[in-house]
Amino acid sequence: MTEKSAFVVSADWLEERLGQEGLRIVDASWYLPAQERDARAEYDAGHIPGAVFFDHDVVVEPGVDLPHALPSPGVFAQHVSALGISDTDTIVVCDGLGMFTAPRVWWKFRVMGAANVLVLDGGIDGWKRDGRPVNTETPSHPEGTFNPVFDEEAVVRIAQMREVVASGSHQVADARGAGRFTGEEAEPRAGMRSGHMPGACNVPVFSLSENGHLKPLDALRTTLEEAGIDPQGPVVTTCGSGVTAAVITLALHSLGNENTRLYDGSWSEWGARDDTPVATGDP
Repeated sequence: MTEKSAFVVSADWLEERLGQEGLRIVDASWYLPAQERDARAEYDAGHIPGAVFFDHDVVVEPGVDLPHALPSPGVFAQHVSALGISDTDTIVVCDGLGMFTAPRVWWKFRVMGAANVLVLDGGIDGWKRDGRPVNTETPSHPEGTFNPVFDEEAVVRIAQMREVVASGSHQVADARGAGRFTGEEAEPRAGMRSGHMPGACNVPVFSLSENGHLKPLDALRTTLEEAGIDPQGPVVTTCGSGVTAAVITLALHSLGNENTRLYDGSWSEWGARDDTPVATGDP
């Protein structure tokens, strides 16, 4: 049998456990404008029973002028406790496409100290295609108790990213599409330079999954190596706004690489500045 990530669960696994005490399902769907999908509207129209909606644009650090900025531990704990989630729960995160935005929330929970966090393989689209149960009921979970234990080392800030790029101390894996990486396509955010950080390798987010399912471990390893990444070496992951970078992080952790960090500001920060080096074309 092909070996899969220990951090993903099948739809069969989740359906068998619906309603189980200590299980919390988190709908972390979010879409780019070009995808023309409304995550909240889709949740309201029908979601996995018991799932709560995690809004990437709301659970952020107040006052930070960057999209999807990682909140402080206290802010994060306040939001997720209100959703009925405790740090001792088994937390299953899902999104519409399967391996797009759910890994970002998987990473957030892990960075904040939750011990048992998983991602639904195949996503909500696959769940619905299979005719599995959905409902429109808002879950009435009691208030959770989330006691954060923040892993500061897992997060890269702009000053650290400058050092990484200048020194080459870590591999840099960029999850944006090839056109944005090379600079041939304009960034979707106005005023943003095109291109990539010097020395970065391009690992487009959807290269790590097939039909919403995370690739088996051997295929993940091959995909990363073909992109120029040593799967066991130190890696900083990045993308447009720190969301899809977490898919690469998930792939690396699945392969046993704990020496991974995520640049939270990502290209929204790096590409908006005029004092950061930018390369174009293929690396």
